[in-house]
Amino acid sequence: MYTPRRRAKHAKKKGPLHSLRVLIIFLFVVAAGLGFGYIFAAYQSLPPVSNNMRPAVSSQVFDSHGRLITTLHSDQNRLPIDINKVPANLQNAFIAAEDNRFYEHIGIDPIGILRAIVTNLTNRGIAQGGSTITQQLAKNAFLSQEQTLKRKVQEAMLALEIEHKYTKKEILEMYMNQIYFGQGAYGIQTAAKTYFDRDVNDLTLAQCAMLAGLPKSPNYYSPFNNLEEAKSRKNVVLDQMVKYGYISSDQAAEAKNADLHLSHNKQVAENSESESFIDYVSQQVAAKYGDDALYKEGLKIYTTLDTEKQHAAVQAMKNLPDNYTDKNGLTQPQGALVSIDPRNGHILAMVGGRGQDSFNRASMAVRQPGSAFKPFVYMTALQDDMTPDSTMEDKKVTYGGWSPQNAEKSYSGTMTLRQALAHSVNTIAVQLADKVGTSKIISNAKKMGITTLVEKGSTNDNNLAMALGGLTRGVIPLEMASAYGTFANKGVHVKPVAITKILDRNGNVIEDNSSGKGEETRVLSEREAYEMTSMLEAVIESGTGTAAAIGQPAAGKTGTTDDNKDAWFVGYTPTIVTAVWVGDDTGAHSLGEIYGGTVPARIWHDYMVQAASSDSSDFSVPAGMQKASRASETKSTTTEKKSTKSTTTKEKTKQDTQQGKQQAARNNKNQ
Repeated sequence: MYTPRRRAKHAKKKGPLHSLRVLIIFLFVVAAGLGFGYIFAAYQSLPPVSNNMRPAVSSQVFDSHGRLITTLHSDQNRLPIDINKVPANLQNAFIAAEDNRFYEHIGIDPIGILRAIVTNLTNRGIAQGGSTITQQLAKNAFLSQEQTLKRKVQEAMLALEIEHKYTKKEILEMYMNQIYFGQGAYGIQTAAKTYFDRDVNDLTLAQCAMLAGLPKSPNYYSPFNNLEEAKSRKNVVLDQMVKYGYISSDQAAEAKNADLHLSHNKQVAENSESESFIDYVSQQVAAKYGDDALYKEGLKIYTTLDTEKQHAAVQAMKNLPDNYTDKNGLTQPQGALVSIDPRNGHILAMVGGRGQDSFNRASMAVRQPGSAFKPFVYMTALQDDMTPDSTMEDKKVTYGGWSPQNAEKSYSGTMTLRQALAHSVNTIAVQLADKVGTSKIISNAKKMGITTLVEKGSTNDNNLAMALGGLTRGVIPLEMASAYGTFANKGVHVKPVAITKILDRNGNVIEDNSSGKGEETRVLSEREAYEMTSMLEAVIESGTGTAAAIGQPAAGKTGTTDDNKDAWFVGYTPTIVTAVWVGDDTGAHSLGEIYGGTVPARIWHDYMVQAASSDSSDFSVPAGMQKASRASETKSTTTEKKSTKSTTTKEKTKQDTQQGKQQAARNNKNQ
């Protein structure tokens, strides 16, 4: 009788803690049930492994008027090959780069997943995703590219089933014949022909490593698009092969230095005039949705390209001089032109070179801007309560032992900021940078879309040399056009836009930007933007950019770097902003007598005469201001008294270091 009472007493003590335990157990059971239900549902909708992959459908790219520009093919460019004909080095390179435990796991690799998590969290070694070769095969052969939990679950299930039905060699063969290598090439045999013009069984170790490194990002690591990054990725694969015992360190070292013998039969877009733009759009789509979606999912990609303006841009770029042919068979100098509507960021035209290779200089080349960078200095001065009519003295100035000089090593005395910018006076640009602070100038340039500036480290751009365009890395033509668009758009920067809408193969909308514009950032007030425009109009009317005059309101700036290795003209009307760059690809050869005010200005002129012919409107004057008068502003400067030919000659600049205590290695000639 005693024990039951005792038990009853204990029973009465059950309180909130007991209820919490019951609730947790209940929730766990419910969650487990839902989880198993989700997995079962995913399993029920799995495609049979015996089926072939989903039929590929070519994607189409349209211009701003809905007209077809090109069709992006893929599946037609595939040459399957038996695994027994694939050299061991190529098989091992893929396993080392993509799935070193391929012969040990069962299709999914928990150990590999954990290792990838640790690697990515600690940033040590190669960034990894944890997917096995079998999982990648399952995804590419049977599934879409959508990033959902269901798709990942199905991918794992299919991988297990594939491993059950096929041998490791068969799986590796299917994988190597399935994956995309860039340049429209699917499968290793097609890739070998595309990049090296040889069969798979004739590939060298270096070539094997190059191919094995491509699937990580085929467009980016393509040696036709980005040779240095492709070589770097190849070397990573070789290091992985050494790590897992497939080759020796000596073999890797020899392969790293070996000639790749790339094919000269580089693939070009069907519509060669739009090749650079198509490549730019393709990389954006591939980065967001995957290469298979781009080349196999039948997307309809609507873009901002204006084909009439694109044609005008290609024709204008034909005025590049032919100085010499480099070791790669490319005519030098090369050039780039990119044109944007500053009001919405829409890219209207893009030319990335002469069409002799696939490197898009308009969106990828990082080059020194010379004096084309000076507007960032002057706009910051306007924000610092100065005006175009503020005066400064063109005189000898010294900063830590460095004295910037003008072209003729002479000085013109007191002048307005408008005069100084029109004639690209170096001493005043440096004085302004010193007055307003280099960090403010860099901040403004970044707000206007310049992403290549270096702010940290022993070598950076936070120094007075930056005022004359002496940068650690340089700038990209696309970003320079976008930045100048801020002036044309009344002080508001609009991020460049190339794609307005994408539909899937069934006509469903994947993304739609057709009614909007790029991301906006207010950088200048309307008043400051108009003042900058009035100053840059003077460059074309009576300064270093007279060759760019198109007979209607326009503003712009020239730029020429040391030894004339880079020459720029960046300018705009109220509705179109265009950047033109000319230079030697290697940066080692002079352009001779080419300056920003000569060939680049004339190319800009020839393009804009056509592109801006339908809109000759003037720049609008902000409320409370009067239209700037420049008729008598430039008469007092020494350089203005020279002939037009003289105003487009060199202006010599020596750049400063961060501390201003020694001359920078990059001495510039600016205009």
